[in-house]
Amino acid sequence: MSNQILSGKRVLITHADAFMGPVLCEVFTNHGATVISSTDPLIAADAPASIIADAGQVDVLVANLAIPAPSTSATEASDEEWDDTFAALVNPLPRLFRAVLPAMIARRAGKILVMGSASALRGMKRASTYSAARGAQLAYVQAVGVEVAAHNVQVNAIAQNFVDNPTYFPPEVQSNPKFQERLKREVPLGRLVGAKEDAEFAAYLCSEAANCFVGQVFPVCGGWVVR
Repeated sequence: MSNQILSGKRVLITHADAFMGPVLCEVFTNHGATVISSTDPLIAADAPASIIADAGQVDVLVANLAIPAPSTSATEASDEEWDDTFAALVNPLPRLFRAVLPAMIARRAGKILVMGSASALRGMKRASTYSAARGAQLAYVQAVGVEVAAHNVQVNAIAQNFVDNPTYFPPEVQSNPKFQERLKREVPLGRLVGAKEDAEFAAYLCSEAANCFVGQVFPVCGGWVVR
């Protein structure tokens, strides 16, 4: 893969200080992109439009959204938990898309990549709220992806799990022997997917080499969803 596959591209990465944000910023910069990193939580309704306006031209939007995953049983999950989870993971997407897509459509060029979760692709106990929000992300990507494909704008998502990142797999989790046993038991790969492995794939999906993908969801999870 060329080291400059994103040369000349202006890339906006949200939640740049969490989830995959730090490694995405590093890898995309190494591939020649001008990275605009935003750490706005995007909870306020007007925040997405504001960061898009401040960024100037955005050739690529990476919607990297994350919160600590609730682990409440379905019978005990509250309305507040549901609302807060969707406010953080789902509501920013249409606001970001409405702000960035018109210019991409007018230029007939642009890419949006959502960093999602494979928890939407395989059932997990005590994750109903989180999985529902992540599932809404993927459904939205599929719908908008096919809608804007005719304008030469590509919208796709990575659905990941068991990828090294500080939000969901911090060092204290990774060093736990029980977690290592779980990795070997549940993940065919037998280890976490490396942060840079994931980010390199994200960079490829945001490059001109990936113009043929529209509205697609790519699992990156070491085989976890295909077992």
